Amino acid sequence: MQNFRIGFALISVLFGSEAALAQDDFPTHFACDFAQGYSWTYDAGKYHMTPPADLAFEIGKIDLEHQTALLILGGKPANGLKVVRAINANHFIEVVNEGFLNLTTIYDRDPATGKYPAVHSRHFGLFGQPVFAQYAGSCVVKP
Repeated sequence: MQNFRIGFALISVLFGSEAALAQDDFPTHFACDFAQGYSWTYDAGKYHMTPPADLAFEIGKIDLEHQTALLILGGKPANGLKVVRAINANHFIEVVNEGFLNLTTIYDRDPATGKYPAVHSRHFGLFGQPVFAQYAGSCVVKP
């Protein structure tokens, strides 16, 4: 067990430092578009699945060192975001006024397309019933 812990610690140090170096060049503003996904609602003891409407927003003022960013909707600042750094990705967490959560993960740039693959999840409730959505899409750097 001790060898496993040492090996895991060594891997964490090696990959962790590579991730930190790679994220030094991470952009500070993205325009994201999510055209694929599904939404689920819970009603009468069952989940019901429907395709959600397309979703687009921006994430700006990304500060990885301070782990903060800004959600931008329709060109206007909407809400502060918490940033959680990961190897090959950054997670942007929004806690909305009612305490529900939205999570966007932006992965490293795809060299073939120049886009950043992304996933967006929403976890909320409506009239006391669970509602959640999962989107797949991509983000592009916005100057």
